[in-house]
Amino acid sequence: MAYEFKRSDVTFDSDGTPCSAWFYLPDISEKPPIIVMAPGLGGVKDMRLDDYAAKFAEAGFASLVFDYRNFGNSGGNRRQYINVKDQLEDWNYAIKFAKSIDSIDETQLLLFGTSFSGGHVMTLSSMRNDITATITQCPYTDTFATLKAISSKSESKLTLLALFEKLLSISSYHSIMVPLAGEPGSISLMAVPDYQQYLELVPERSTFENKAQAATIFEFLKYSPGRYAQEINNPIFYAVCSNDNLAPAKTTIRHAKRSQKPTIREFNCGYFEIYSDNYFEEATDEYVKFFKENTI
Repeated sequence: MAYEFKRSDVTFDSDGTPCSAWFYLPDISEKPPIIVMAPGLGGVKDMRLDDYAAKFAEAGFASLVFDYRNFGNSGGNRRQYINVKDQLEDWNYAIKFAKSIDSIDETQLLLFGTSFSGGHVMTLSSMRNDITATITQCPYTDTFATLKAISSKSESKLTLLALFEKLLSISSYHSIMVPLAGEPGSISLMAVPDYQQYLELVPERSTFENKAQAATIFEFLKYSPGRYAQEINNPIFYAVCSNDNLAPAKTTIRHAKRSQKPTIREFNCGYFEIYSDNYFEEATDEYVKFFKENTI
């Protein structure tokens, strides 16, 4: 049975910055569990997260889907800057807001993250004791595995070095923008052959911009969420892409096995393919099943 649902535009405060969000509420008699979710690297909430939230709502789950500060419809003075500390703070404020909504069951808190946010939900699950279950899709887990993968797939193994050179050549690197996704050999954060699949996720009239502050590269260098895997004690579903050229499957699985209650599922697709219709349906069916098995 697919439930009807309503979507509302809401805003919550994250340390003084307004964050734009959608709240999905299924038309069911009891208070539903709440899923909190956010976009992947440099993304905004309309890059298929609306489809995930709709799928969950039809299955009886409420969702709060938000844009990070400095991205999309959220506020922030340092636009297009990906900062790990700030984004984790956004998550914690989003969770606080979600649990305050009267129409949901605040005792059943679920997290869904993909790509860079997939790493964030791992980190959050290791830090918080109120998470009922977590799904992490093609998660960013290991800095050096990702850097190695990008370099090996790129036509130019100097892509990252060129970015560093560009950063170091000027004193005020915070104002320099580079593409989020670009062809192999380009100076971009995701210089991979299938980068167009990422851009195809962007709908018409989206607030998405294919750029990020170049200083983001320093955030990558200090962030490896996989190191926290062994501290995750809630059930967690790892959706791994076998042909992932950004978050290598072998590395993700190695980290996943260190979690206390992992479910590991490999999909025979690439990093961006899992968002495509065929894999989307296959994956979300399993996600719904996992969340149902781990909620009352």
